[in-house]
Amino acid sequence: MSNLKSSRRSTVARTAAVALAGAVCAAMMSGSAQAIVNGKDSTERYSAMVSIPVTGADDPTFKGVCGGSLIDGKWVLTAAHCVDPTLVTVDGTVRVGSEWRNSGGTVRSVTKTITHPGYKNGDNLGPNRNDVALIRLDRPVAEKPIRIADKPGRPGTATRLLGFGTVKDVPDTDGWVFPERLQELDARRGAVSACAPGYASSTRLCTISQVPHAMACNGDSGGPQLQRGRDGRWELIGVTSGPGAPGVRCSEGPGLYTSAPAYADWIKKTIKRNG
Repeated sequence: MSNLKSSRRSTVARTAAVALAGAVCAAMMSGSAQAIVNGKDSTERYSAMVSIPVTGADDPTFKGVCGGSLIDGKWVLTAAHCVDPTLVTVDGTVRVGSEWRNSGGTVRSVTKTITHPGYKNGDNLGPNRNDVALIRLDRPVAEKPIRIADKPGRPGTATRLLGFGTVKDVPDTDGWVFPERLQELDARRGAVSACAPGYASSTRLCTISQVPHAMACNGDSGGPQLQRGRDGRWELIGVTSGPGAPGVRCSEGPGLYTSAPAYADWIKKTIKRNG
């Protein structure tokens, strides 16, 4: 999610910033991460996982992170609020395909960001809308992109969330702790009614954790929600966008994910126009 300080950053932490995949509050003990909100260290390599370093727009001393998904050799899909200049500044590079936030994988420079023209930050008035954006890299990477699903599974479908977001579910950005190791959380698609009225829709997926007190959190924004395709491989269905209800902590409420399949046509046309 977007990461900010001040009352505005607090708002983003609850909406824009509170949309993260893999909300895994992990405490570092004896060199290993012990999941606090029942997330866990990544159990396999996700070649399409992308970490995007960001800096607070109002506070340059604040260093955070967003997630993304490699969907083409040099294109990354993320949340629009992760590249919103009123909230954060993308630091200029991304890391692709690593289970570590600050090492491994492939580092590429960002040459362009393209936000969906209908994007609107919900702040504390409701969900983010059309919360999707594309990042073009300076040159292709060797990592394998992930396929966007034809459609999300029905409510109840098992999914997986990924992210490098804060491992501490606290409202103050000073208390956020970003893990070095990629975190994953098993979840499921929720019915529209499982999120607050007006939040979930045909373009916004309500998401429920399969274990108590667990959900993506600040810093996971833009990261992927995956489901198994017919061939058993992971495919992309969601982009971490925000909370599924107002005024709830990350680990206590449903999450809201922009439906990647719903924007597949916009994604294809945008990539084609921009090379």
